[in-house]
Amino acid sequence: MIQAMTAQEVQDQKTYLEWGLTQKEYDYISEKLLKRLPNFTETGLFSAMWSEHCSYKKSKPVLRLFPNKNGRVLQGPGEGAGIIDIGDGQAVVFKAESHNHPSAIEPYEGAATGVGGILRDIFSMGARPLASLDSLHFGEIDNPRTKYLINEIVHGIGGYGNPMGIPTVAGEMTFDKCYTGNPLVNAMAVGLMEQKDMQEGKAKGVGNAVMYVGAKTGRDGIHGATFASADFSDEKETQRSAVQVGDPFMEKLLMEACLELTGQHAQWLVGIQDMGAAGLVSSSCEMASKAASGMELNLDLVPQREAGMSAYEIMLSESQERMLLCVKKGHEVDVQAIFHKYNLEAVVIGRVTEGHDYVLKHQGEVVADIPVSTLTDDVLSEPSEEKIPTRILTAKEKVNWQPAQLDATKTLLKILAQPTIASKTMFTQTYDSQVRTNTVVGPGSDAGVIRIRHTKKALAMTTDGNGRFVYLDPEIGGQMAVVEAAANVIASGALPLAITDCLNYGDPNDPEIYWELHQSVIGMAEACRVFDTPVISGNVSLYNENNGEAIFPTPMVGMVGLIEDNQYIIPSFVQAAGDLVYIIGQTGSDFAGSELQKMLTGELFGTLSTLNLTSLKKQMSTLLQVMQTGLVASAHDVSEGGLAVALAETTFKTGLGLDAHLDLPTNQLFAETAGRFVVTVKPEKQIIFEELLGTSAKLVGRVTADVNLHVQTVDGAINTTVAQAQKVWEEAIPCLMKSED
Repeated sequence: MIQAMTAQEVQDQKTYLEWGLTQKEYDYISEKLLKRLPNFTETGLFSAMWSEHCSYKKSKPVLRLFPNKNGRVLQGPGEGAGIIDIGDGQAVVFKAESHNHPSAIEPYEGAATGVGGILRDIFSMGARPLASLDSLHFGEIDNPRTKYLINEIVHGIGGYGNPMGIPTVAGEMTFDKCYTGNPLVNAMAVGLMEQKDMQEGKAKGVGNAVMYVGAKTGRDGIHGATFASADFSDEKETQRSAVQVGDPFMEKLLMEACLELTGQHAQWLVGIQDMGAAGLVSSSCEMASKAASGMELNLDLVPQREAGMSAYEIMLSESQERMLLCVKKGHEVDVQAIFHKYNLEAVVIGRVTEGHDYVLKHQGEVVADIPVSTLTDDVLSEPSEEKIPTRILTAKEKVNWQPAQLDATKTLLKILAQPTIASKTMFTQTYDSQVRTNTVVGPGSDAGVIRIRHTKKALAMTTDGNGRFVYLDPEIGGQMAVVEAAANVIASGALPLAITDCLNYGDPNDPEIYWELHQSVIGMAEACRVFDTPVISGNVSLYNENNGEAIFPTPMVGMVGLIEDNQYIIPSFVQAAGDLVYIIGQTGSDFAGSELQKMLTGELFGTLSTLNLTSLKKQMSTLLQVMQTGLVASAHDVSEGGLAVALAETTFKTGLGLDAHLDLPTNQLFAETAGRFVVTVKPEKQIIFEELLGTSAKLVGRVTADVNLHVQTVDGAINTTVAQAQKVWEEAIPCLMKSED
C-alpha cells in the first residue's frame, strides 16, 4: 500500500514533482483552483489528469489544426473512438493508441494491453471490433535486447486480440537505430455498428447510477499515464508497476456483455466509457465533465483483488478489462443481471449529483472533494518554444545526394534483404488473420480488407508512418504519411474515408522537437483537407526518448476506406500471364530518406521534394474510378525501396514473372517519389484504360509465365529469377533473428 502523507507533507516534500506536476501547476492548483493544499489523493488525481497523456496540454494547440468534420463524420475526437457513416444505417468505428513506454519495459504485457485498451474504445461506442492493426518501429536487429523486444511485442499483440476473435489483418514494421531504447508500439482497431446503437461517455441525470463493470482492481498500472508522459531512461527499467497485466478472455466476456447491453437494452444506459489511461479517475471525471454534472463515488464498493488498497491506488490503477457505466436509476439490477451472466463484476459505486463537484469517499472519510472541471478543463496550457533544427537549415544549403551508377540486379537483391523492406511473414504468421472468417485480404498486402456480412461492402484499412521523411522535413513528411495511407487504401479499390493517428515524438520541451510536431501536423492537416479524410480520433505520445536521444518524429496514420462492391477488391499481386503492366505517376530523383540512401551511406539526410497534393488526389481519384469499373487486375503502391521493389513484390508467390522496359536511368528504380502505383490490366481492356487514365499511366511491360524478373532501363537492367529475389526477401529477417550477435 502506498503510504499517504498529509497535504502539508506533500507540499514540503514536493512529492508532486515525482508524479509529474510542475511547481507552477501545483501552486496554481493550491492557490487558484482549490485555494487550499490538495491532499495526498487529490494530488495524485491532478498528477494523472494533468499529465500530457491525459490532458494533451502541450499538443492541444497543434491538434486544433486537424480537420475533423465532413458529411460522413458521425463522431469526431472527444469520445472513445471516431465514427463514420458508411450508408445503410451502418457505421465504421476506429481509433489508434500508443503503448510505447510500457512495451519497452514489459514488452509482452505492454503490447497486449495496448491492444486490449484500443478494443475497449471500440466496443464502448457500441461497435463490435472487426479487426486490429499495428504499427511497430524497432532498433536495428543487431543485439539480443532488440530481438527479445520484437518477439515479445509481436506475441503480445497476437496473444490478446486473436483469443477475443479479432483478426490482425494489416500493419507495418520498420527498423532504425533511433528506436533501439524506445520502440514504438501503436495499435489500431476497427469496428462496425448500427448507427442507432451509438453510445457516448457521459454521466448525466441526477441520481443515475455510476456502475463499475468487469475485472477487479489491482495495483498494476498505477501512474501509467504519468509514466508515459516523461522521458525514458535506463533508470526506469524497473518501473514495472506502471505496466498493466491483461486477460483477453476476461475482455471477451466484457465485450459481449457490453454489446448485449448497448445493442438490446440501450434504454437503460446513459453513458459508457473504458477505464484506460489514469483508470477510474479519468473515466469518471471525464464522463461527469462532458455532461457538466457532479459525481460522488464510494471507493469501498470498488471490486478489489488486493487487500488494503488506498484511495490513491484505487483511483489511479490501470488494471485492465474494466468499464464505467452511467445507468438510469431503477435499472441497476437489470444491468447487473447481464454482467453476472458473464461472471463479471457489476457494482453501483456512486451516483450523479447536482452541481459540479467530484467527491470521493473511502473508509468513512471524504478523500477528495474538488470541482470536476479542475481535473478536465482547468489544465494550465503550456506554450512551447519552437526552433528549426540545424540539420534542416544545413540540408537546404547543400545539393541533394545522388547515388553513383548502380548495378540494378545486385542493388535490388541487397535492398530486398534490408529489414524494413524484407518479408515480415516470420512475425505476421504468428497472428490469426482469419478468425471469424471475414478477412478477404490479410497481412502482406497494401491494406487489409474485411467484408461486411450480408452486404456487398468491404472495409480496407492500413497503418503508415515513415519517421525518416518526417525527420528530414516534418511538413512534407507529414503530407507523405497521409498520401501513403491513401495510396494503400486506394490500391485495394477503396475510397479513403478518414484517419486516426498516433503522434510519436520526443520531449516537447525541446524547441526543435516541438517544431517537428507542429510542422508535421501542419503537413498532415493539409493533406487530410485535400484528400477529404478528416481526423476523427487519435493519440499523442510524447517523451519518446532514451537517455536523452529522441526517436525520429513518427506520426502514424491509420486510414479506413470503403469498397461499395466487393467484386472490385483489387489484389496487390499480378494475376495472369499476358496482363499489361503500367506505372501510374511520375518518378523523380527522390533519394533523401530512402532505403537506398540508408543502405549505401548508413545515414539519412537531404531535402524532400514538395508534393502537389491536388494533382496527386486527382490522379488517385481517377485511378479509383477506373478500378471501380473492373478495368484493373492488380495494383500495388510504390513506397519503400522504390519501383524496383514494388515490381518485384508484385510477382512474389504468384508463379509468374515480369518483363518491363522503363524510360528511366537505373538509379531511379530505387527513388521513393510519393504517390505512384504499379497496375496490371487485361490486354482487352488496354484502350479504355489508357483513355481514362491519360498521361498519368505509362505502359512498361507484361506479366510473363517464365517466372523471371527482367526490368530494362536506359542504362542497365534487373535480371534475376523471381525465386531468387523472393528467397532473399523471405530469408533476411529469419537469418538476422537467429544470428548470434
